[in-house]
Amino acid sequence: MLVALAANLVIAVAKAVGGLLAGSPALLSEAAHSVADSLNEIFLLAALRRSRRPADRRHPFGYGKERFFWSLLAAVGIFVMGGCFSFFQGFEALRNGTKESYGGYVAGLVVLGVALLSEGASLVRALHQVHRQHGTAAQRLRDPALRTVLAEDSTAVLGVLLAIAGMALHMVTGNVVWEASASLAIGALLVYVAYRLGRDARDQLIGQAADPELSRRVRALLEAQPEIDSVEELLTMQLGLESLLVAARVDLVPGLDSEEVEEVAVRIKRSIGHTVPEAHQIFLDITDAPTRAAARRTDGDAEGPAATGERGGA
Repeated sequence: MLVALAANLVIAVAKAVGGLLAGSPALLSEAAHSVADSLNEIFLLAALRRSRRPADRRHPFGYGKERFFWSLLAAVGIFVMGGCFSFFQGFEALRNGTKESYGGYVAGLVVLGVALLSEGASLVRALHQVHRQHGTAAQRLRDPALRTVLAEDSTAVLGVLLAIAGMALHMVTGNVVWEASASLAIGALLVYVAYRLGRDARDQLIGQAADPELSRRVRALLEAQPEIDSVEELLTMQLGLESLLVAARVDLVPGLDSEEVEEVAVRIKRSIGHTVPEAHQIFLDITDAPTRAAARRTDGDAEGPAATGERGGA
């Protein structure tokens, strides 16, 4: 990732210099895009390092959600530094026009061509890394860092293509509208990507449930236990990329003493941990079904006379 960061910074400087020499709004928009990508890679490096810290007294569930926090900051960076600046360049070009320099535009197109090759190679590497992951497409993209890198590389390739098209059409027609439109399109693309990444990070930070298929597996495992009469409730929450919280409230069959209940709880927790290795935190709320039913009947009997007395008093 450090190599990618260095390459992005070099490309950003080249785009900025070319954009200033040519007076090209599309090239300057792409320079801002590359700066945003560089800043985001710094955020992702921080996310990878900080999320691996072990649990402590202040954070008993660990630091796995650090990845989601830094991914949210990366989304904000894409929105502000990339999307808003690109919109500004597009509107300024429409309002004031640009003084194009043929030589500067040729140099700018060369810079964009080199950037396209670099960003394309990075996108191929990211796609290869995704395909090497096991599981469904959704499971492969659970890592917010990988999602962000893939989104950055995809938008980088599309952004460069839009800038090349806008600059080329501006040179051919002499009409700045083409290049201003390219800047606005780059801005819209970056704002959309920032929104999607920010929404995913928000969902994880406020406590997103585990994948539905995984929840079904846990519920099926619980229901298959002979000592469990019914599964009243099953709650899951993603604590990090490879860390999951599982909380279940179950009713046991009648006739189990306290020692047997404890043995059943330990065995069930081990079974869940074996079936779902990422379930690092498992909590069981165990009750005896007949005892619970009797408690409900007792509560109902207690409420009945009181309710009747209130109506009679009225």
